[in-house]
Amino acid sequence: MTLQPLLQASPVIQAHAAAALAALVLGALQFGLRRGGGRQRWLGRLWVGLVAVVALSSFGISGLRQVGPFSWIHALSVFTLAALVRAVLYARRGNITAHRWTMIGLYLGALVITGLFTLLPGRIMGHVVFG
Repeated sequence: MTLQPLLQASPVIQAHAAAALAALVLGALQFGLRRGGGRQRWLGRLWVGLVAVVALSSFGISGLRQVGPFSWIHALSVFTLAALVRAVLYARRGNITAHRWTMIGLYLGALVITGLFTLLPGRIMGHVVFG
């Protein structure tokens, strides 16, 4: 394991990776907190901000070009941003079940599953983890 590939990457990629790792850890911590408490709400706001940074920073990364400078990952970023808004609205409107499932889906889909794709050969995080 070496951080060198990430340290040599652009600042956008570094910010993207840092926010994604922080959101991954914070999201896992959220699962263990009491629902609806002040700590869970404050950390939830921080998590939403981190995931928004991950999604928005993806638009500055164009290593996988499929349609102009964009790829399927950018479509996922648009979906993620819309789902974040929807999840916050669910919570504000008191639809906690929909809020919970949207957040769980975002954690698994936008962070865990897509995070696994970053470990593929030839990707920066693959080089970081596997050399």
